[in-house]
Amino acid sequence: QVQLVESGGGLVQAGGSLRLSCVVSGRTIGTVVMGWFRQAPGKEREFVAGVNYDSGNSEYTEYVKGRFTISRDNDKNTAYLQMNSLSPEDTAVYYCAIDRHHAVRILTIPLEYDYWGQGTQVTVSS
Repeated sequence: QVQLVESGGGLVQAGGSLRLSCVVSGRTIGTVVMGWFRQAPGKEREFVAGVNYDSGNSEYTEYVKGRFTISRDNDKNTAYLQMNSLSPEDTAVYYCAIDRHHAVRILTIPLEYDYWGQGTQVTVSS
């Protein structure tokens, strides 16, 4: 059984930073795309960032470019999302996900991802 467990969320003031982690068990992540998504209350789940299997390529939504960095450690079966210069608009539940069908191409649609974590809450106060 594949499990993804996110951690690192919390309450932070605007301008602050958080680092999210996603530990995967039940399969190795070394051959798949990893993604981070978020969902704010009353809004649809949206793509935040993705990284290909060997960290050679990453993609970001325009809203976080230059502030967030996605990374992965395949040896630890873990993905990360470093979030800097946080703003109240970043408040959401953050989810990590696996796209088991792709190693290189990074897709941004939630339906393309097969496995999901339970999410971690990020709240940014103004």
